Amino acid sequence: MPSRSRAREIALQSLYQIEANPGAEQEHLERFFIGRLRAATLVNFARALVEGVRAEQSELDAELDARSQNWRVSRMAATDRAILRIAVFELLHTDVPGPVAVNEAIELARRYGTEASPRFVAGILGRILAERDGGPAEAAQPDALSAGQPGPTSTPTAS
Repeated sequence: MPSRSRAREIALQSLYQIEANPGAEQEHLERFFIGRLRAATLVNFARALVEGVRAEQSELDAELDARSQNWRVSRMAATDRAILRIAVFELLHTDVPGPVAVNEAIELARRYGTEASPRFVAGILGRILAERDGGPAEAAQPDALSAGQPGPTSTPTAS
């Protein structure tokens, strides 16, 4: 696994841990980053992703809510939610090329999500990427929900 991909994976695990255990101490997270990644550049990258997602979470969730048909972020599977937040943060606040951020998110969804997660993630991120790059959102791949297929692990709700 490429090293930045591994750092994204550790960021995903950290965000999941923070959501499951809101009292998680920053010191514990630092030990987790260092123990799993070792290289300072990767630790810094993973830390920047986690801190960025946490700092911009309201904006990221608003972006996701606006593009996930019949789903609110709060009702998404926790892993899908964390994957999407990381990817949207990278799309909107870093110089990571859009297709790289989207492909990395899809790969994380394959590894950590449900069977429907990769398509769900691709659909939402495709809309955001198309809009960011000035194309029509309709040109983006539809997610599993808009295609009438079952979504992540909960029931759709009205927006």
